[in-house]
Amino acid sequence: MCNGRLAVVGMGPGGLEAMTREVYKLLKDADVCIGYHKYIALLPEDLRGLETYDTGMKKEIERCELALELASKGKRVVLVSSGDPGMYAMAGLCFELAKAKNLEDLVQIFPGVSAAQAAAAKLGAPLMHDTAYISLSDLLTPWETIEKRVKLAAEADFVIALYNPRSKGRSEHLKNVIELIKPYKEGNTPIGLVKNAYRENEEIKIETIDTIQYDWVDMFTVVIIGNKETYEWKGKMITPRGYRV
Repeated sequence: MCNGRLAVVGMGPGGLEAMTREVYKLLKDADVCIGYHKYIALLPEDLRGLETYDTGMKKEIERCELALELASKGKRVVLVSSGDPGMYAMAGLCFELAKAKNLEDLVQIFPGVSAAQAAAAKLGAPLMHDTAYISLSDLLTPWETIEKRVKLAAEADFVIALYNPRSKGRSEHLKNVIELIKPYKEGNTPIGLVKNAYRENEEIKIETIDTIQYDWVDMFTVVIIGNKETYEWKGKMITPRGYRV
């Protein structure tokens, strides 16, 4: 009987203070930890002695396959994602590969604080109403599909949380998306920008659709665009839920 287990966990945005106690315990009890090298580097100091396997970008399949292989051999494996493993992370891929290998029973998912949640906490309360989460990375999703989703979310007046908003290879994506949004949102609509939330070199800005500084944004930034009711108050970004106060 195999006693292995693959725990697919969300470490949160970074730092022990934003990691759940359950995930911390799983890491303490693990035989091996697998993850993207930048996430492995975020492990708390007292877990640095843990046996780890890390890879670079675009190696997600290899990480999942290794994790499943070791778990099937009886190891207690933790596969780490930043944020939450079910949001643009490893949970879905693990289940797809486990299904192909008839190893579904090995996989368990453990939640973490997502990047959008972390950014929202730093900004105030921008996600208090219906929100659309959209990644601007077109590595796995056609750009035409991303454009369609952005336009529909803007037309429906969702708060919009953008992941992977801008990189060296996709320097114009965010600007193009804001241009798509402009017909549906006023120029003074608040936009929250949070870089490296709960990590070193954390930075927070609140701009508007008309004043956003694209060059400031990178892949470690979460962009939150308000709805028609969102406003800025004393350096906080607030989206009303609808209560009468």
